[in-house]
Amino acid sequence: MKIEHVALYVRDLEGARAFFEKYFAAQSNDLYHNPKTNFSSYFLSFTDGARLEIMQKSTISQDMLPVERLGFIHLAFSLGSKEKVDQLTERLKEDGYEVVSGPRTTGDGYYESCLLGFEGNTIELTI
Repeated sequence: MKIEHVALYVRDLEGARAFFEKYFAAQSNDLYHNPKTNFSSYFLSFTDGARLEIMQKSTISQDMLPVERLGFIHLAFSLGSKEKVDQLTERLKEDGYEVVSGPRTTGDGYYESCLLGFEGNTIELTI
């Protein structure tokens, strides 16, 4: 069994697609739009076969949720090496994204950094 995809509601659908394409080499399908429900989405595919659905719907609340809450909390990307974690962390930082922690080796042995990515969603970069 595998997780087929994870979905994320966003305010700016095109901006979210550009973020994941620019920093994580995501490949997007064509826009799906249902005018009856005012729902739009893209499926973003990553090199290992993982998929992320980014979605937008006018009736979804625009309120920001706290970073620490119950439910899904971050999206983690395995980059393959410490050097790649360091490089992408620095690139995102230079582009104005807030680094929350790291890069560092955690108490349980993971090398990672965490940052607030597009629309404040927590992104974890790891080996």
